[in-house]
Amino acid sequence: MTVLLCPGQGAQKVGMGRDLAERFPAARATFERIDAALDVPLSTTMWEGPEDELTLTHNAQPAILAHSAAVLAVVGERLGNVVASAGHSLGEYSAWVAAGALTPEDAAALVRRRGELMLDAGSRRPGTMAAVLGLATAEVEAACAEASQDGEVAVAANLNAPDQTVISGDPAAVGRAGEGCKGRGAKRVLPLKVSGAFHSPLMVDAVPGLSAALGAAAFRAGRFPVFANVTAEAVQQPDDARRLLAEQLTAPVRWVACVQAIAAAHPAARYLEVGPGNVLGGLLKRIVPGTECISLGSAADVEKFLA
Repeated sequence: MTVLLCPGQGAQKVGMGRDLAERFPAARATFERIDAALDVPLSTTMWEGPEDELTLTHNAQPAILAHSAAVLAVVGERLGNVVASAGHSLGEYSAWVAAGALTPEDAAALVRRRGELMLDAGSRRPGTMAAVLGLATAEVEAACAEASQDGEVAVAANLNAPDQTVISGDPAAVGRAGEGCKGRGAKRVLPLKVSGAFHSPLMVDAVPGLSAALGAAAFRAGRFPVFANVTAEAVQQPDDARRLLAEQLTAPVRWVACVQAIAAAHPAARYLEVGPGNVLGGLLKRIVPGTECISLGSAADVEKFLA
């Protein structure tokens, strides 16, 4: 049994996917089709930068998805019995590609639109995010509740590990929440370079546009379930997927609950992280100790897996 994990924003870096395109024709063809679908040379930005261009939300999101899709194009026939997939934030779209519910081209167009809408919402109501390390999620949530006042809001946005939570919201409220977390014993509070308060109520203006784009997309039932960020439940039907992907903009990424639910449903599964980096494999080991995850991000990783 195999479970696929797909990374989210932050995993991008200049040069990503280039070795895959040079080594595997199927990967190169995937990048070419996504470039054509978006009508932008996304792969050139991925491989050559500049970095500040790649990190723009509407470039980083389709770039990470394209990388995951390229890996899937190469290893898809060799994955065996895939029983579930899950993706962190934008990675949930990659997880639907893995399940055969979306084509890579349609998914890339969706996440580019998602990135544009999130960027616009962030400009309308500027927000920020910060990572809280070494503090239990319940304590972070309590600090956010105390810090939300006078119309300013801070929320726990990414529940990444039992002792790692990202907070999101209005800058002043996030600052207060960060201080509150330190007062409760957090080891570190790290500001993040983002263009908005993702997975918080500040993203509400992006929801109608994304709902419309999701409604227009050719979505099929998945070959296997995707565990949704919003509910941590297994989802397979298009209407459920569309609704939850729209809700995801303003709801927390419940990654701990997702991984725990997958592990409970498939205790003997092996995990593959499909796409750039190995962040999700690291989180997996902290959420379900003793669980191993194989990273499939580079051409060398993929060649080793295929061998």
